[in-house]
Amino acid sequence: MRAVIQRVKGAKVEVDGVTVGEVGVGFLVLLGVMQGDTEKEAELLAAKTAKLRIFEDAEGKMNRALTDVDGGALVVSQFTLCADVKKGNRPSFTPSAPPAEANRLYEYYMQRLKTEGVAAVAHGEFGADMQVTLTNDGPVTILLDTDVWQNSGLMAQGKH
Repeated sequence: MRAVIQRVKGAKVEVDGVTVGEVGVGFLVLLGVMQGDTEKEAELLAAKTAKLRIFEDAEGKMNRALTDVDGGALVVSQFTLCADVKKGNRPSFTPSAPPAEANRLYEYYMQRLKTEGVAAVAHGEFGADMQVTLTNDGPVTILLDTDVWQNSGLMAQGKH
């Protein structure tokens, strides 16, 4: 599972000119679900997302988590994060999970964010053509990839 997390002052997603999800201070999470991903990856990624300390404390250091600032998360499914560009210039999307499984894990990830204490979880419309607008704060952008954790042994050791 891959996530691009952007710290935002606000973000919204529209489908056909209608706002379907919106948050104020918090994260815009672009989420890609890979073939072979399970609830375990969703749980680990949600925990890391909620606890990721990229908000400034009183001393100006990135030391506060989303839950510390009562921030929201706008989660947008984005299968293009699963692209394989190793060969040629045209991306292959075969590493992405089949749509039904991807949607199930997308929904599960959002549920787990709530379980982790995220105050507000908004979302886009799975599979739709969406327009995302954000006011990036910083900018601060973090890439999280559970495959990297898996390959480094961090998931097995519980050091995520």
